[in-house]
Amino acid sequence: MFDTILIANRGEIACRVIETARAMGVRTVAVYSDADAGAKHVQMADRAVHIGGAAPSESYLRGDVIVAAARATGAQAIHPGYGFLSENPDFVAAVEAAGLTFIGPSARAIRAMGLKDAAKALMEKAGVPVVPGYHGENQDPEFLARQAGEIGYPVLIKAVAGGGGKGMRLVERAGDFADALVSAQGEARTAFGNPAVLIEKYVSKPRHIELQVFGDGERAVHLFERDCSLQRRHQKVIEEAPAPGMTAEMRAAMGEAAVRAAEAIGYRGAGTIEFIVDASEGLRPDRFWFMEMNTRLQVEHPVSEAITGVDLVEWQLRVAAGEALPKTQEQLAITGHAFEARLYAEDVPKGFLPATGRLTHLTFPEGVRADSGVRAGDTISPWYDPMIAKVIVHGPTRAVALKRLARALAETRVGGTVTNLAFLGALAGHEGFARGDVDTGLIARDLDQLVVPPAPRPLHLVAAAMAGAGVAEPAESAGFSLWAPLRRTITLNWQDETVNAVLMAEEENRQRWEVAERTLVAERAGRQWRIDGEPMPATARAGNHVTVFDDYGLEFTLVNPLERAAGRSGDGNLIEAPMPGLVKSVHATVGQSVSEGDRLAVLEAMKMEHALLAERDGVVAEVLVSAGSQVEAGAALVRLEAEET
Repeated sequence: MFDTILIANRGEIACRVIETARAMGVRTVAVYSDADAGAKHVQMADRAVHIGGAAPSESYLRGDVIVAAARATGAQAIHPGYGFLSENPDFVAAVEAAGLTFIGPSARAIRAMGLKDAAKALMEKAGVPVVPGYHGENQDPEFLARQAGEIGYPVLIKAVAGGGGKGMRLVERAGDFADALVSAQGEARTAFGNPAVLIEKYVSKPRHIELQVFGDGERAVHLFERDCSLQRRHQKVIEEAPAPGMTAEMRAAMGEAAVRAAEAIGYRGAGTIEFIVDASEGLRPDRFWFMEMNTRLQVEHPVSEAITGVDLVEWQLRVAAGEALPKTQEQLAITGHAFEARLYAEDVPKGFLPATGRLTHLTFPEGVRADSGVRAGDTISPWYDPMIAKVIVHGPTRAVALKRLARALAETRVGGTVTNLAFLGALAGHEGFARGDVDTGLIARDLDQLVVPPAPRPLHLVAAAMAGAGVAEPAESAGFSLWAPLRRTITLNWQDETVNAVLMAEEENRQRWEVAERTLVAERAGRQWRIDGEPMPATARAGNHVTVFDDYGLEFTLVNPLERAAGRSGDGNLIEAPMPGLVKSVHATVGQSVSEGDRLAVLEAMKMEHALLAERDGVVAEVLVSAGSQVEAGAALVRLEAEET
């Protein structure tokens, strides 16, 4: 076994690898960028090496610097985590050329699965079912249109080097094919530097079921399936294992296909074979097809660990160190059911806009596995994925596990930034999902009922105001107060709306509040406040931010009345950056006439592109940035001429 390994990653996966390595007695070396100098994974590791600037291209994607750090610290192996360089065959080659071990598959295996079209041709030869479609090299538009017609509409256009839904278009009619092809190729060229696409049959009720595989370079086993059908824009939201409705016959067929796929390329380490399943007539062994292979550990690997009792990172280290597979297929079995929910800093009512901010509070309920790369006090950076944690639960049955997930989400407390916690809670309570009636279109179909903007009750407003006024602390910690009758107004901001809460303190343990045209009485018995008879929700204050821990967390801002006049008029003249990021492109020019909804600029932040649109018809007066500029949240980008009155 290795004495020391370097982890070429950050965030929750780096912390996850460190935990297992520490349990195995293996020393760890973390790498970090300027933005991550105080990060959790840096603190956890035995040693840490600075590798460059905040942008991934200046740090976590610099393979030469990472290899040099491994050699300088005496590491014998490099664990890539997932993302960044984890599926880069040139990085694998560089690691091995330096005399180090790459904890993962060979460069040859990664290359074999790196392009979707070549991978599907390889899988066909190995006897693995693939989706009907065209995976060849001919990219002539007329030829591709003919292929689509032969496959039969609807079809999917997919980038051969794609991932994350980029370079993908659904085409339902022949007349729409040409425009969709141009759009998909353009996005693929921007995202991957490769405009080539393939054409596939579109499955009407698709489920995304994937098999966790593990190989030692010669033979492989599977650790059963995960259902990842709850997706939004091809991004997974909640994963579970095993798949609901799975039959023994279907599991055996998919498992055998997954093992054939892994053994066909001499796979070593942890990997995932992703299948698309036609669930229109239930789960049938003749209705699943290979989509792609992820030649790395997956974000959702904890649910497989939960149902099998296997530590996949431990297996990775042992096999990379030269050991044989720790278990045979016959020794692996499923116990119970598990769910994983991905908790992100994002503004769901505003279209799942990624959010930044300092985490003022972060706790998870007891008995819940929470894989996280951040702590209270850490900042969600605009440079990286805004994941806060993965919340993982296990139970003896699917129904019990789902109840535990719902409770875990309700009891998770996050302060300092908006999150998707309420959205995850709505999914956990979705009737169709509870029945196991899932497919990849569920979220899109029911988005309106899943994304209901939170509406704070008067109870919440009073709790926030009490925290803001500092009158909610126990008497012994609140300091001296003269509890004479007084009247004081606390001004709160809730999602750009201003609310006044008027305090009329009657005595030390009794307060009257006027808010939202109601009068509420807060009374304290011992250390517990009650507001109109209801227990006061827990709160946390940091600076001028107050979080009320109810309904998955409600974020308020305390407003200084003297500063309120400094706000903008909101007349639509100024287009501002909604978050820190890189100006990817500017589409506006001075003097240009624009219409409401026209794209004026594109901002890249948190690995996503965000189009900034004109809020009204008008004429561009000023363009205040250029492509390549790094801007802060609220920075002015484009100004329109004032409307005539």
